[in-house]
Amino acid sequence: MKRLSVIRTAFLAVILLLLAACRLPVVQEKKEYIKNPVLPGWFADPTIKKFGDIYYIYATTDNEMLASGAPTVWYSRDLQNWYNYIMEVPSLNSVNLRNFWAPDILEGDDGRYYLYFGNCQAGCNIYGYVSDSPLGPWEKLHDDDTPVIANGYPIQNFPSLDAQFFRDDDGTIYGYWGTWVHYNHGYAVGVLNNETMDEVSDGANIPLEQTPNPFEAAYPMKKGEKYILMYSAESCHNETYKVLYSYADSPFGPFNPGENNPILQTNEDGSTHGPGHHSVLQNGNDYYIVYHKHDYPFTAGGMARQVCIDSMIFENDSTIKAVVPTTRGIEAFVKSEVPENIADQAGASASSFYHLNSPDYDYGYSPANAFDDDNATMWKAADNTFPQSLTVDLGEEKKVERVATQFEFATYYYQYKIEYSIDNENWEVFADRSANRIPGSPMIDDNSVKARYLKLTVLGAEKTGVLAAVWNMKIYSSAFELPIQIENKASEIEPGAASSESLLAGFEIDEQSSLKSLANTGTLGENFTVEGDLALVTDKETGEHAIDFRNGFLQLDGVEVPRSLEWNGSFSVVARVKNPVIGNEGECLASWCNRRELYLANTFNAPFYNKSNYGAMAHLDGHFDMPFNNLPEANKWHTIVVTFDGVVEKVYVDGKLDNSQNMLLSSQIKGAKIRIGASDVGEYYTGLMSRFALYDYALSEKEIGEF
Repeated sequence: MKRLSVIRTAFLAVILLLLAACRLPVVQEKKEYIKNPVLPGWFADPTIKKFGDIYYIYATTDNEMLASGAPTVWYSRDLQNWYNYIMEVPSLNSVNLRNFWAPDILEGDDGRYYLYFGNCQAGCNIYGYVSDSPLGPWEKLHDDDTPVIANGYPIQNFPSLDAQFFRDDDGTIYGYWGTWVHYNHGYAVGVLNNETMDEVSDGANIPLEQTPNPFEAAYPMKKGEKYILMYSAESCHNETYKVLYSYADSPFGPFNPGENNPILQTNEDGSTHGPGHHSVLQNGNDYYIVYHKHDYPFTAGGMARQVCIDSMIFENDSTIKAVVPTTRGIEAFVKSEVPENIADQAGASASSFYHLNSPDYDYGYSPANAFDDDNATMWKAADNTFPQSLTVDLGEEKKVERVATQFEFATYYYQYKIEYSIDNENWEVFADRSANRIPGSPMIDDNSVKARYLKLTVLGAEKTGVLAAVWNMKIYSSAFELPIQIENKASEIEPGAASSESLLAGFEIDEQSSLKSLANTGTLGENFTVEGDLALVTDKETGEHAIDFRNGFLQLDGVEVPRSLEWNGSFSVVARVKNPVIGNEGECLASWCNRRELYLANTFNAPFYNKSNYGAMAHLDGHFDMPFNNLPEANKWHTIVVTFDGVVEKVYVDGKLDNSQNMLLSSQIKGAKIRIGASDVGEYYTGLMSRFALYDYALSEKEIGEF
């Protein structure tokens, strides 16, 4: 019996070993992350809120007219899959609403939603609106446009922008606001009437020394018994932008600077560049900072910004640890119900893609970028011509029920079609949006097909000069419920104009030329009109025939500036010039936008020849203007060429690249004339010019070398 017991024990041991050896590995659930950037598009100054089971991000729409895009909101259930909606916000009585800067929103005691944002069209004020929904439509709190916080409150000439509110434990709502505060005496604080929600009282100044090195974007919150005032410092246009904080025992202060300042700044490798203007999301005992950072490659002026999220940790109620900015973002704390994107990391090809090759960058906007589930990368076509196509290979035949396309600009419409194929040769239509006028991100198209290949063909866009470009194209084997069933309204704007790929305006002076009938050699035709007293001269040193512009300019009357030059339209300007004296201002070689009617950056475009920050190209704001790196020598003949291909602006001097910068333009041409030797406000060129040419496309380096 004893022997049987031993045998039985040994047998059981063997069985247990075999079972252990055959044990299936433990399958760990794949972690989900809220990746950075969070949103697929150009947005800044984010305010994140949760109403019900849906998260909302209200933000400034960026990368056009000094961040003056449409008033939009993003919404999501899981903080991973976001949907954009253009809100209906009534315009001001005096001006058409254009600035929708740094919005904030509160849920009132009455269950309604109160939206606040800054606007500088009628003075830099904070205006208020109300709605029964976080999405609107919105109604004015004051029909006569009385601001909730007016310019000059509580200090004379104080710009009331960047307002953020928080509700204290006793129900009192405090607001903090101010920008350019480093020369406006510091931030301001006041109490919002929590019954009417339409006025602020008890306004007070927070002295500069309580928030060292401030610029804008105050963000208030409470931790325990401490009042935390976070804010952004330095310049929003470059890598110096950062987040600091102070704390106090009272909402009005006095505030004490935090110990770990700055808590968020440009990191060593530059992957997080110029982070700031943030809000904070709390989930239980965890805090997350939601902020914007600059794009890569960097766009001149720092107005192409994207929203990110990272963990924010308190050491105690008055001390915040330095934030570690990441590309991974944070681990998701809401499980996503969205099915697998079957196009993630799939093979891709395109009709073309843009290769940014400049002194600062060697970067490709490759087709694979549209299938990497990364909001920092995109596919972009090689130029702004249409059609352009993007194709994905799923690897094998699969069921496809939904395609969600995130185009570069969420608030412009794109016209496109999606086709599917089994063999990459025979194609059928999945969705036809060739006449689309509805903007949105993502654009959702549903069908039910079997396919291995899908092809997106972009046929046009709402804005002239905008390239076919896609952050992500996501494909699903099944449709799914969206957080909110709502669609943007169709735009009434005609699609952007195509380039004529031609010389629009030009002349070349020779011994037969006459100022009485100087013909335009470009496709726009007509003769140039002489304004002032110009003279034809012959350079004694070189024998070159030219126009002396010291006492006037040329204007092309009888024709409108073509739409191919509006908005982000490509162009090239060629000017053969000799400037005897190069000053610090003026010396406009040509213009086709009116400076006096515009005040927002990138809406004005004109090549110059002077020593200033706009010596090569003016865009209304020093942060966007382009100087010469090497000023062309005075009193000598030079051929100056400026080109813009929809992405990069370049200036060449005598065939050599002198300077370049990444740009997005918002050129306003309505009512403007093509002028040579002046802008609409003067800024006269005072030298000689023997040749001029204006094209509505970007010349190649080979073409430039032939001048």
